[in-house]
Amino acid sequence: MSLFSRLQFYTTVNHMRDLPETRAEIAFAGRSNAGKSSAINTLANHTRLAYVSKTPGRTQHINYFSFGDEAYLVDLPGYGYAQVPAAVRAHWEKLLGQYLATRAQLKGLVLLMDSRHPLKELDWQMLEWFLPTGKPVHVVLTKADKLTRQQQALTLNAVKKALADHPNCTVQLFSSLKKTGVEALEQAIVDWIKMD
Repeated sequence: MSLFSRLQFYTTVNHMRDLPETRAEIAFAGRSNAGKSSAINTLANHTRLAYVSKTPGRTQHINYFSFGDEAYLVDLPGYGYAQVPAAVRAHWEKLLGQYLATRAQLKGLVLLMDSRHPLKELDWQMLEWFLPTGKPVHVVLTKADKLTRQQQALTLNAVKKALADHPNCTVQLFSSLKKTGVEALEQAIVDWIKMD
C-alpha cells in the first residue's frame, strides 16, 4: 500500500509558533503555477486533497498533511505570484525562510518547477535559503507532458548540470496528467522519512 494513500489533511499554520510537534516533515514548495497541489493530489490518488486553483497563490499558509506515524507532508505557500499584497508577500517570505532554515524535523525539500520554465530567480532563492542546511533537495520538473521527449531530456540534463555543484540535489521529470514520475518521487520521500 502506498504511503501516500494514507495522506490526510491535518492542520494549517500561519506562524512559526503554531507549528505542530512532529517526528518527520517533507516540505513541498514551488512557484504559484508550478503544479504543486496537482502533484500532491496525484501522489495521494485523491482529486481534492490539496486545493487546486485556477488562481495562483491560493495556498497562503503552511498546510500539514499526515502520513501517519508522526510523519507529515508540508505544503508551503506558492511563491512568485505578483497579485498578492506586499505585506502578505513579506509575511510569506519570512515564514518560508524561517521554516526552511530552522525546522529541525524537516528531512528534505521537494522543489517543484514547471518543466517549461525551470530555475527562475525565486527558485534559486528557495535553494539559497535551504541548501545551507545540508538537507536533501529533490527537484521535480512538473508538466513534463507539455514537452516532447527530446525537450524533456534536454531540460532534465540542463537542470542537473545547473545543480551539479550541489550533490544533495536530485532532479526528475513529473506529469500529474500522465502520472509519470510518481514512483520516483514516492521513493525519494519514503527514503527521507526513514532517515534518523
